[in-house]
Amino acid sequence: MEALCVKHFGTQPIHIEKLPLSGSSREYYKVVIDDNTTIIGTHGYEVRENKAFISFANSLSDAQLPVPKVLEVADDYKWYLQTYIEGDTLFDILEKHRLSDGSPDNSTVALYKNVIKQLPKFQVLGAQHIDFSKCYPRERFDYQSIMWDLNYFKYYFLKTTHTVFDEQLLENDFVALCEYLCSAPSDYFMYRDFQSRNIIIGSDGEPYFVDFQGGRYGALQYDIASLLYDGKAAITPEIRIELLDYYIAELKKYVDIDEQKFREMFAAFAYVRIMQACGSYGYRGFLENKPHFLNSIPPAMRNLAYLLDNHPLPIKLPYLENYLRSISSNEELLNYSAAKNALTVTVMSFSYRKGIPYDPTGNGGGFVFDCRAIHNPGRYEKYTKFTGKDAEVIDFFAKEPEMAEFVQLTQRIVEISVKKYLKRGFKSLSVLFGCTGGQHRSVFCAERMAEFLRKNYPQVIVNLSHREQDR
Repeated sequence: MEALCVKHFGTQPIHIEKLPLSGSSREYYKVVIDDNTTIIGTHGYEVRENKAFISFANSLSDAQLPVPKVLEVADDYKWYLQTYIEGDTLFDILEKHRLSDGSPDNSTVALYKNVIKQLPKFQVLGAQHIDFSKCYPRERFDYQSIMWDLNYFKYYFLKTTHTVFDEQLLENDFVALCEYLCSAPSDYFMYRDFQSRNIIIGSDGEPYFVDFQGGRYGALQYDIASLLYDGKAAITPEIRIELLDYYIAELKKYVDIDEQKFREMFAAFAYVRIMQACGSYGYRGFLENKPHFLNSIPPAMRNLAYLLDNHPLPIKLPYLENYLRSISSNEELLNYSAAKNALTVTVMSFSYRKGIPYDPTGNGGGFVFDCRAIHNPGRYEKYTKFTGKDAEVIDFFAKEPEMAEFVQLTQRIVEISVKKYLKRGFKSLSVLFGCTGGQHRSVFCAERMAEFLRKNYPQVIVNLSHREQDR
């Protein structure tokens, strides 16, 4: 990646920070070139997928749509540089501004409408610029693509949650549903993963769109269903209706549609999208051991129940409908919590004068790091009233290279165990930092460790405490 930076900017980057992993295997890096330039470096092993993103990004930019610009690409197409979009995801903003009943506030609804206003442009205008021969893994969301999604649901969700079903009866209804959905007009650009985590609200308040490498020809209904039935977003039914009405009004500015037929097929695509998402929750959560995906199961079940009660499947699919009713009312799925199976890391600061903390898990393992070799601000009168959480002490350690090295080394050591524990399904790990008084050095190190784990391993539950300070 450094070579690409030199090739494009003529200089080495001054800082590279690996960003937390998302649902895919791609790796993202925030790269600071200079005080005025920050970019994103991307590494992906699937060359065809990378080529799809690069091609689509260039085409959508040509269509004046708000997407990252690709700056430089490695000869093997496994690395590329793109512009950095500073801001929060739509999902993060939604989480921060929920009302007491869980619904988004008026400002967030306005953001959703601004996002939705852009969607027909991607689907209709973007399609005029896209080279669909670059699509990966398939050029069109057709019968085979839909069946892949339904089987993804069957094998990675139903099988992994040990729900019982008649495979032949389910397959019969899958075939009928695919044939029905394939009757929808599909000569449009389907973003494929149009959901709140892939939309960034920039510092200018405008939406920007990422992660469209799975795009292909497809029906208009799929993307809006992806956004409005995004499980963790948990949009209330009333606002979902309002936003769908808004989308249809915007869409009519670009294409003529049979609104009644459109709404009917929208519901059918919403079912497919929820089933595909559940397959992802099972695959990423159970098989790839990323428990935070499993927290999306209860809202997905509630979305299914809402659809079944308010928008029944538009064609007769008796076995599928009854089966979806069964799982959407399943108490275990409705109350599923990844916390039951997650790795919990206990991070604590302490004073050696009062002994090493007792391990309540009974494992007798974990790490105990001795911070007493680090320069101690507690030796100076001006710091005696502060702790390692206060700005004055943080500034003190910013000038101590040995502290930065100590923190980085401890993070690397702990990370080895965290990765292995996640892979093997272990449930607890302790990381303790001790100093003389349990006030400055150990507190600072524990804070940095908790921050590191929360940022890079969101699936891990981090319990942070400061034994002497908490007393």
